[in-house]
This record gives sequence, C-alpha cells and structure tokens, in this order.
Amino acid sequence: MRICIVGAGAIGGLLGIRLAQAGEEVTLIARGAHLAAIRESGLKLLAEDGTEAVVRVKASDKIRDAGEQDLVILGMKAHQVAAVVRDLPAVYHRETMVLTAQNGIPWWYFMKHGGAHQGRRLESVDPGGVITDNLPVDRVIGSVVYPAAEIIAPGVLRHIEGNRFSVGELDGAETPRIKAVAETLRRAGFKAPVLSDIRSEIWTKLWGNLSLNPISALTHATLVDICRFPLARDLLADMMAEAQTVGEKLGIRFKVSLERRIAGAEAVGKHKTSMLQDIEAGRPPEIAALVGSVVELGRITGVPTPHIDAIHACVSLLAETLTSAHGRLRVEPA
Repeated sequence: MRICIVGAGAIGGLLGIRLAQAGEEVTLIARGAHLAAIRESGLKLLAEDGTEAVVRVKASDKIRDAGEQDLVILGMKAHQVAAVVRDLPAVYHRETMVLTAQNGIPWWYFMKHGGAHQGRRLESVDPGGVITDNLPVDRVIGSVVYPAAEIIAPGVLRHIEGNRFSVGELDGAETPRIKAVAETLRRAGFKAPVLSDIRSEIWTKLWGNLSLNPISALTHATLVDICRFPLARDLLADMMAEAQTVGEKLGIRFKVSLERRIAGAEAVGKHKTSMLQDIEAGRPPEIAALVGSVVELGRITGVPTPHIDAIHACVSLLAETLTSAHGRLRVEPA
C-alpha cells in the first residue's frame, strides 16, 4: 500500500517506521532539522525493549511530492490539520483514504453521526469550517491512538509504551477498506481492532486527556504524581465526572469506571503528558481538541462543566502567555 504520513513526529514517525519495515511504500512529510536528519541518515527508532532500528524512506516537506497515495495518515496534532487540508488533493486518487490520528474530539465528530446533532460543526476543533470544507468526509477513517512516543533528537524517536491503533468507519460500518487498513497496521506489528462505535472509545481516551493533560501542564507533574496527590486527584475526578455526563448525554457508553480509568493513568508512572512536553519545549499545546471541545459539547448538551471551564481558562492563558513571550516553561533544579 502507498502510504503518506503527513506529520512525521513522534506518532507519525512510529507509524512510518513500522509500516516501512512491513514492506509498505511510505512517504514522510516533515520539516526543518527533523526532515534534514531523515534525509541524511534515515529515521531511527529506539524501541521499548531497547533495540534500535533505522529505516530510509522518501521524505519531503511538500505533500505533492509524495505522488498518488492509497492512504494518507494525518499524524500532526489537531490544531495543525487545517493548515494542510488544501494540499491533500494533490495525492488523491478516487479511492484514497485519509486516516485521522489526532487526540481529542475530532472535527468529524457529528459527521455520519445519525443523532440529533448530525452534521453539526464544532467551532472549537474546526474554526471557520476550513477542515470540513476541504476534506471530504467520505474519505475519512477514524482512529484512536494509544502509543506514547517522543522525538528525542532530529530523526530519532523513542517508543515509550503502547501498541494499539483502533480504527473505525465514522458510521460504524465494517467495510472492505477499514478491514484493509486494520490488516495493514497488524502486519506492521500493531493491535488494530475495527470499532463499530469509535466515538465511545474516543471518549474513553479523552476522559484522561482532557483532565490529566492540562493539570500536568499547569503543575508540571507527571501522571503518577497527579493521581497520588489528593487535591489533584479530586480535581481530576471532578473534571472526568463532568465529561462523563456530557458524553452520556450524547449517547456514549463508558465501558470502564472513573476510578479504574484513573488507576490506569497512575500505573503508567512518571510520564509527562504531551501537553506538558509542549509547554516545556515552547510548542503550541493541543488545548482545543482535548479541553475546549468538551466545553463546547457541554454547552450543546446543556451540561454544566465548571471544573473543566476553569482549567480550560487557566491552561489557555498559560499558552497565550508563552506564545506572546516566545517562551517555554520548565521546572529545573534550583
């Protein structure tokens, strides 16, 4: 399969390496020093078990250079999708699929939804409708991304943990194309179940992300530290309870308990969330899809979300402060 990964960062790079090792024809879209390193030395992966692998694949900073593709994987963060959607048609053929690999509530949430809000656009994740207007929803396949990885140097990735990429059609159908995508991911060594209700699994992951990510960004604490500090754990639970009420109003079935979800996060240990990593590196954090979207869905469903609203306001101000100062924030030894 010809696969173009737009955004060959931590997750996109992990996918690219594993898919290339499995024999797929992979093109990576990257930029800057990361792209230069990939072109010069290949993309290097430090695996969970300590082994190392390097793959050499086609790489460019221009999507059109990839040529016609069977599958396009959007590997960037949610707030970066709008910037690339107008360039994607350059690599489409009639059957080209686009797999969205973003965290949080996706821009397509109410597309092919079939519920009371069918077709409604979420301003928080698709401001002005740029994505909706330029990415045909019939091409889209959803996913829920579980691996944790990070770029530790240009052209070098570390896989921290996790091996599952759940996939699903937006309407829950089990189509030949979704089976083909799942099988392609399995050949690359991933667990890739096909979901008939992808939105419920999105919420299960979002449940932790909407609370743990901004709390960690504000406090510079790791997952285990947040879960074991009583006041932070209470705040975490309050935010998750509000989100659960919103989700249930939208017909979502939460298959695990709130306490079990917190216990799962605690078990990950001294892990910095992606939002904390962004704050420390001076990168724009992924706030809208993880937190702002739930605030918007709370308004749509008429569910009060006071704890989520307060944390959303604080982490948004932090991001604005750092952007204005062109700065970053990290805790260092005194």
